[in-house]
Amino acid sequence: MLTELETTLLGVMMMVIMLGMGASMTPRDILLALRKPKGVVVGLLSQFGVMPCLGFLLALALGLSPALTVGLLLIACMPGGTTSNIFAYFSKGVLALSIMMTTVSTVVAVVMVPVLLSFYGGLAGVAGGYAVPAGNVAQILGVLLVPTMLGMVLRKLNPNMGATVELIGSLMGVVVIVFLVASWVPRNYLLLLETGGAVYLATIGIGLVGMVFGYWLARGLGQDKNRARTISLETGIQNGPLAVLVVTLTYSGALQQEVLLIPVLYSLFIVLSSTLVTLWYRRMASREALARDSAKLGR
Repeated sequence: MLTELETTLLGVMMMVIMLGMGASMTPRDILLALRKPKGVVVGLLSQFGVMPCLGFLLALALGLSPALTVGLLLIACMPGGTTSNIFAYFSKGVLALSIMMTTVSTVVAVVMVPVLLSFYGGLAGVAGGYAVPAGNVAQILGVLLVPTMLGMVLRKLNPNMGATVELIGSLMGVVVIVFLVASWVPRNYLLLLETGGAVYLATIGIGLVGMVFGYWLARGLGQDKNRARTISLETGIQNGPLAVLVVTLTYSGALQQEVLLIPVLYSLFIVLSSTLVTLWYRRMASREALARDSAKLGR
């Protein structure tokens, strides 16, 4: 489990990440998104419709213990992570859509995550000390909205400072993952060696399968290939550090360590799997751009 100091550091770093997320947006961006909301709505459907159901089905199919089921459901119900914006950029996706989806899903998560955890936790038979109190999750997410709003105000008052904070927040998303791996893995390497294949399958599968479903749902609902790839990444890349923070503030002792296993492993493997997917998506985007250029020259 994480020490009290590590939990405090994680909380501070999450505040910085949320500040940077807010600094990536202005009230004008939100108004523009509301005028053409289809991409964001498709993303929210994928984020809070597909992912929680997928997490539940994986936990059921793999026969995970109650604690591991809670960890997987937490990941599945989380809003998008800021690292998705970095991957969207390098994949030549629609960065504005990625940022908007991350921000909107984080705001919506205050209501949706407690509801989804309660619903799917009940279906999975998670009860007693294993269940995540809905009030805890709503309170944590609500508190994290404060730096998000402050970031938006900062961006409006001082665009240059806002852009700097946005960059710091995005980089901090990567730093948090490195921090979790560096602080938790060395102390728990024996646990990792003893962990069964079902846990690794769930950990890696939730992200990759989520990306596949996110892409085809977006295509089925009329999004072009580039926007669908952006929604795909935003769907599969959940806010793993936020799930870790919820676990450390909700559980203690051996139970915390068991619930923490999937969120920490997810935070590690999603970077690796997203890198591979991003390289593939970037290649597809480059091919499409060349095809468009060739078509123009052919005219």
